[in-house]
This record gives sequence, structure tokens and C-alpha cells, in this order.
Amino acid sequence: MGTKSVRLDDEAEQALEQIVQATGLSVSGALKQGLLALRARLEQQSTHTPYEIYAKLDLGPGGYAIAPSTDVRSGVRQAVARKLGKKLKR
Repeated sequence: MGTKSVRLDDEAEQALEQIVQATGLSVSGALKQGLLALRARLEQQSTHTPYEIYAKLDLGPGGYAIAPSTDVRSGVRQAVARKLGKKLKR
């Protein structure tokens, strides 16, 4: 167990006094409860990286493109031909 020296401003000192009086805890007990509450809150906060969120997304099976994005013109021709049931001339 360690001993810590802490400086509190007037607002924090007043809050600590109110907490001690309202709960009947010692100063050390009140500070310990505050630290534990803050730790619990931090554990609940989302700390996911953008990649972790992306990895959880269900983007479907994929692989359904009929042409690469670099050849949109060909893909549009193929899509129209499929829809009309024809073979289009180039």
C-alpha cells in the first residue's frame, strides 16, 4: 500500500467534504470509491479502432461485380445486354 500526497483545489476539497459527510466514508475511502468508479467508466467506454469497427461490419459476400471499376463502360454494356437479353455490338 502506498502513500500519496494530493493537492485539491477549493472546488474539489468542498466536494470531498460533502461526500465524506454524506456517506460516512473516510477521505481515503471516498477517494478509493471515486477511483474505482472512474476505472469502471473507462472500461465501459468504447475504445475500438476504426479497423475493428470495419471488421465487424457485414458487407455481404461481395464478388458480384461484372466488370472492374476501371472499366465501367464495359460493365454497363454487359448489364444492359443482360437486361435486354441481347448481345450488343462494340
